[in-house]
Amino acid sequence: MSDKQKSIVGGMTVLGITGLICKLVAVLYRIPLAWLIGEQGLGTFQLVFPTYNLLLTLSSAGLPVAISRMVSYSLAKDDPRNAHRFFRSALSILTLLGALGTLLMIVFNPFLSERVGDPETRAGFIAIAPALVIVCTMSAFRGFMQGQQNMFPTAISQLIEQVGKVIISLPLAYLGSRVGMADPSQINIGFAAAGALLGNSIGEAFALFYMTLVYRKNRRVFLRLPQQEEAETMGQGEMLRKLLALAIPITLAACIVPLAAFIDSGMVVNQLISSAGFARDEARAMYGRYSGYVINLINVPTALAQAISMSLVPAVSAGVARRDWRTVRRQSHTGLRMAFLIGLPCSLGMSMLARPILTLIYSFPSREALAQTAELLSISSFTIVLFTVVQATSGILQGLRKQRIPMYTLLLGVGFKILINYNLIGMREINIYGAPMGSLVCYGVSMLPNLYYVHKYARLPYDPMGIFIKPLLATAGMGGAIYLLQKALPSSRLVTLVLILAGVIVYGGLAILLGAMTAADLKPFTRRLGKRRRGPTNPNAHE
Repeated sequence: MSDKQKSIVGGMTVLGITGLICKLVAVLYRIPLAWLIGEQGLGTFQLVFPTYNLLLTLSSAGLPVAISRMVSYSLAKDDPRNAHRFFRSALSILTLLGALGTLLMIVFNPFLSERVGDPETRAGFIAIAPALVIVCTMSAFRGFMQGQQNMFPTAISQLIEQVGKVIISLPLAYLGSRVGMADPSQINIGFAAAGALLGNSIGEAFALFYMTLVYRKNRRVFLRLPQQEEAETMGQGEMLRKLLALAIPITLAACIVPLAAFIDSGMVVNQLISSAGFARDEARAMYGRYSGYVINLINVPTALAQAISMSLVPAVSAGVARRDWRTVRRQSHTGLRMAFLIGLPCSLGMSMLARPILTLIYSFPSREALAQTAELLSISSFTIVLFTVVQATSGILQGLRKQRIPMYTLLLGVGFKILINYNLIGMREINIYGAPMGSLVCYGVSMLPNLYYVHKYARLPYDPMGIFIKPLLATAGMGGAIYLLQKALPSSRLVTLVLILAGVIVYGGLAILLGAMTAADLKPFTRRLGKRRRGPTNPNAHE
């Protein structure tokens, strides 16, 4: 494995492990949160996020990727001066857009709460609004460091924000739940959800403070890097045009899935009430189970997909800048292989162990609620592999300057999702199960053309055996082992842990035996850890 391949796998490993930890913390965080605010409060809490995520994506999805690409491209040309100027220009735009998003969410919160069909969300929209400007500003610093292919600052800041959210949100949720409530058995759902959401904003502020410190330390070294004197100093207008030319298609592509979730947040509860005939409290609880439990569990392995995508964009972009197509092909192949290597076992394992995993982590008010949530998780788990491949292929295409392609393919997928959701959720016999069905179709429709265009534009030879079949065979072996153990062992929390551990060991062993995964895949990460124990040799090696 070349040093460049090790660098990209190392970046994926660092971001992936950190992302997994953060998502696991988010899953565990739902246990005390659900206990504090109940299923209906969790539904109210979750109804705010699609709107927040859409505004956040509109404000900040494209520019951090554009920063990462332009910094990586400029450094490949020995031009740190323009790289830093690109960052400064994008930072100003991101801060302005974030402030605008914060203002819009505060001003229009009565309309937003009416749109999602839950008046209790009004305080929640105001509580999470400051996070928009905070995250937008922080994303500029993350993009700058990722453009240098230094993933540690992003990873550490993710940990800080997640831990900060948990520590602050739970006490605030409890305080909010008691507002105006004399009876200890009752809670103020709106203020309880708002307290938890305000904790999110405060956690993001902690992470921004850390990224600011990292940037101040990194900047001194960065500006002393060798400068190609023949490099042309770009004007501010030209820089903005280049940034926006990159950012706008990426933003539009990134907005498609949050837009679908935004539509879902208004569609699901309203369709369950108006078309399927459920009461508001029941519809809110169903949405809370799906978005609060199922989607959060699905998000644990998909954190690895985001790590793959973030690592691929600057790595592929640097190869394109040097016209090094051999490196582009190798990194694209590595990205696709890792996507299937991660996505396939996570999808099958979570589907087979849906009910045991839920009972291991959460408690439910009734057997019916547990059964419904388990069925939703079993269906939704197969979106993991589809989403992971879509993220990897989108990262490669963005690095190849083909950022419009993922936008069109996701738009096509979301069109199918909205059509399926609207029709299936309104059928009482299908109801909430229509939501994961729509997601499966969405990512499946997006994945296939993305794979075609990656092979076309990355000049990637077809290697189904190395990329897909070997991970699939290892996954099948893992599934067989889990099935046999489930039949042989009684149901309990301890047995669930044994099944998960057995699945990991069997899959890892088969993947290595079949050649789907090699020991070299983890060497970059272990080497970076070794450097940290010995002490950094340069300021960029650590943060």
